[in-house]
Amino acid sequence: MPTQPIAQTAAAPKTARRLAYFNAGFLTQSRIRRILSLAGYELHLFKPGANDLIGVWGHTKYAARGEAVAHETGAEIVRIEDAFLRSLHPGRAGEPPIGLLIDRKGMHYDPAQPSELEHLLATDPLDDAHLLNRARACIERLREADLTKYSAHAPDAPLPDPGYVLVVDQTKGDASVTKGGADANAFREMLYYAQEQNPGARIVIKTHPETTQGFRPGYFTESDIGPHIEICDSPVSPWALLNGATAVYTVSSQLGFEAILAGHRPHVFGRPFYAGWGLTQDFHHIPRRNRPLTRAQLFAAAMILYPVWYDPYRDCLCELEDVIDGLEARTRAWREDRQGWQAAGMRLWKRKPLNGFFGSVRAMRFSDAPPKDGRKHMVWAGKSDLAPAAIRIEDGFLRSRGLGADLVPPLSLVCDDLGIYYDPSRESRLDRLIASRATLRGDQADRVRDLIETITARGLSKYNLGGDMPPLPSGRRILVPGQVEDDASIRLGAGTIRTNRALLEAARAANPDAVILYKPHPDVEAGLRPGACDANDLADIILPHTDPTALLSQVDEVWTITSTLGFEALLRGVKVTTLGAPFYAGWGLTRDLGPVPPHRQVHVPLEGLVHAALVDYPRYHDPVTNLPCPVEVIVDRLSGDTPLPQSPALRGLAKLQGLFAGCAHLWR
Repeated sequence: MPTQPIAQTAAAPKTARRLAYFNAGFLTQSRIRRILSLAGYELHLFKPGANDLIGVWGHTKYAARGEAVAHETGAEIVRIEDAFLRSLHPGRAGEPPIGLLIDRKGMHYDPAQPSELEHLLATDPLDDAHLLNRARACIERLREADLTKYSAHAPDAPLPDPGYVLVVDQTKGDASVTKGGADANAFREMLYYAQEQNPGARIVIKTHPETTQGFRPGYFTESDIGPHIEICDSPVSPWALLNGATAVYTVSSQLGFEAILAGHRPHVFGRPFYAGWGLTQDFHHIPRRNRPLTRAQLFAAAMILYPVWYDPYRDCLCELEDVIDGLEARTRAWREDRQGWQAAGMRLWKRKPLNGFFGSVRAMRFSDAPPKDGRKHMVWAGKSDLAPAAIRIEDGFLRSRGLGADLVPPLSLVCDDLGIYYDPSRESRLDRLIASRATLRGDQADRVRDLIETITARGLSKYNLGGDMPPLPSGRRILVPGQVEDDASIRLGAGTIRTNRALLEAARAANPDAVILYKPHPDVEAGLRPGACDANDLADIILPHTDPTALLSQVDEVWTITSTLGFEALLRGVKVTTLGAPFYAGWGLTRDLGPVPPHRQVHVPLEGLVHAALVDYPRYHDPVTNLPCPVEVIVDRLSGDTPLPQSPALRGLAKLQGLFAGCAHLWR
């Protein structure tokens, strides 16, 4: 969803306040300083007075410095911590947070006094239907994308066989443990009760990620392994781990909160923020917490109302949904790229942008030989004969400002492990995604409607070349987009109509009284690919170098073989007739005169098609932050004034090859 203005919350003051600090971490952590600044706090080194604020990091040992100054001066303490959805990796691995908890009452894990989160949970009505619907939708999105506080889970990490009792370890001496009145004995007691209350059950102890990565020890060690007790220290998905558990035991871990979201009623041996609201089985009673809450209410307060969320792409505060969009994109890229890639069939000028997309974890290797070191194998889809078993790569449907044949780097690429979207002879990964989106949740449909509205309002298309549009003849107008005639989408996806001339003849024969508008393909206009034809006797007007999106607002129908302009027409509510089998044909949204693939038997709404084609299938790379990003960021980049990467030298090379080869496959 597009970034929206942030509603005023208790954590965000209305006017900027100076915030004194006595911890070098605030000086060196630029992301934390930026979020605080956007939230209305300006960090400064100064001696505070009674009316000033002092910022401290939670209840760490360094917080004692600020607390001592506050005691001396009467200044108010502001406690700051990571939000509950933090990053791919733990903070000690060096990754900045995507949200902060800024609390002027206390801290959520310290029950000695109510924090702002506890105040929200105890006193806020939490009955707004829109808020609770957002909460439910975000829970489903986190589950679907497998996102948690630290989201670098390995999809292939071995899970214990389901049917176990899950016991959650934490890092030794963490403030969330000690401030809740717990210690090593609490963990021993928890393990005892897990066995006592579940006689004969398998016990799985889950190690904390920071313990697994060697940053801090936990409370449990290998000495706790017994006949029915095992330790899980692999980077498994917490959602998958919770799905396999019959019961969950925790002291104060955030995994207990996530267990509630997964449908459990965890046994809690500490005093975390989520205990005491009727959603947990509590070993300790907190008398002032006596209000029963639903999962959605707990989530709404803890994840929507309490945190301050940050959008690194637009450098602004944002809503939780925007954070999920970005974290989902970065997490997907990490999971797909962590083993490294080896690419076959890649020309030299493709390698830098490809490495930008896929080489952030391990630099890509380019070789036509099969990989031998566990790397994943990719090949440009048009050269899949070089590596038939490799994952096929192609441009996405919101590609760039400029042509691939001009060697303009792409902002979106698709990876297909089954086929490729323009080859209807076999099912592609996009086909499966489209079929899976026959039914959408309300939030998914809303996101896609917002996306369609933004794309159409800003006049975006695959290449975004612009161009003037001359006056058009009146009448029922049919747009016929020309294509590159040796393009793979024609070779593999066309029926009996396989040339631009034949397409025009078919459109004219079926619509003798219509006004036929012919738009040559940009690559053909640029002299880089074959497909030029004499259309003067068939078209009422030929429209070279014309903005295709402007044309779509002026026509009644599009006739095409396999052009992506048919997809762009659907976004704008224009009727589409296909004579081939493009990816968007066969789902009940087009009139199909060509062969419909037998694996497309599901009727899918436009929102489902767009979700699959623009949200699920491609990967996007932000040229400004150099990060994987969601589609909405690319929409902003393509429609904004941000300079996008281009190489005049490569464009000149493309022209030169066009002159000599005429039909060089530079990006296909």
